Amino acid sequence: MKEYLLVLVILIISSIVYLKLAVKYKIIDKPNQRSSHTKLTVRGGGIVFSIAIFLFFVLNDFQYPFFTIGVFILSIVSFLDDIYSLSSKLRFSIQFVGILLLLYQIGLPFFPVYMYLLFLFVGLGFLNSYNFMDGINAITGFYCISSLSILYLINQQEQVFHQDLTRYVFLSVIVFGFYNFRKKALFFAGDIGSIVLGFLTLFLVFKSIVDLNAPLMMLSVFIYGADAGYTMLYRKFFTDEKWTDPHRHHIYQKLVDVKKMSHLKIAALYAIAQLILNVLLFFSYKLPYSTQWMLLISSSVIFMGVYYVLFQRLKKIT
Repeated sequence: MKEYLLVLVILIISSIVYLKLAVKYKIIDKPNQRSSHTKLTVRGGGIVFSIAIFLFFVLNDFQYPFFTIGVFILSIVSFLDDIYSLSSKLRFSIQFVGILLLLYQIGLPFFPVYMYLLFLFVGLGFLNSYNFMDGINAITGFYCISSLSILYLINQQEQVFHQDLTRYVFLSVIVFGFYNFRKKALFFAGDIGSIVLGFLTLFLVFKSIVDLNAPLMMLSVFIYGADAGYTMLYRKFFTDEKWTDPHRHHIYQKLVDVKKMSHLKIAALYAIAQLILNVLLFFSYKLPYSTQWMLLISSSVIFMGVYYVLFQRLKKIT
């Protein structure tokens, strides 16, 4: 208990110091036509997630060194991107290295090559999709809690990874939430926050899939993953936009623009939807391998239909 209290205190102090430094050095997100906020807001508050992971590494016998190196390099590049807007080629190259370190950490064999490439491709796609999550207040934190909660519960039974990794991150989300879970956020997670949380989630999901032989663990990130994936397909085939460009085609962005729903309400809806899906995952992840794939594919088809219906109803030029 003392250890968690120490971590919490360090995270609180870090958040206060960062907020003051960010204001001083103008690490600010300026609203534009694609923004869901209307006032200047500090960006990069997700640095507390990185700090939590580094604290876990130091206080728990330096476990998962290659994963932690990945977090370190992604944190640096993502934070610089929050300040200077780096080129997409540089960001993608660093993400590629990070995913390779992650796959090495979880012990994924290189053969068969097609399976290794599948994990690599899915990892890169997921990380880039997760990077768009910090679009409205609270969605990053709320969804992270709902998504990681099922991984935590399953790990209580299976002991796939060290539980303190998720506990420390939960503490950092609470600290982050003090500044972000409100109508007018004091700071956003920024690229450093969304990329690091995405990388952490990817590590836990991939490790669970490999160790438990359970592809259905992908359901733990399915709600946002489906939104991001289908939105990317929509942009690819129905717009002239580059997939790396900012946009407002996500369902949660449409709910803000068209339905004028509050950020907190939308974030809560996403989290609740994921929690409902978590129940299915909890009682299904031990099913036969082929059955899990059938459930995963069926869920994808169902959510594609749901996405299409919602998108058509909310469709509006923005």
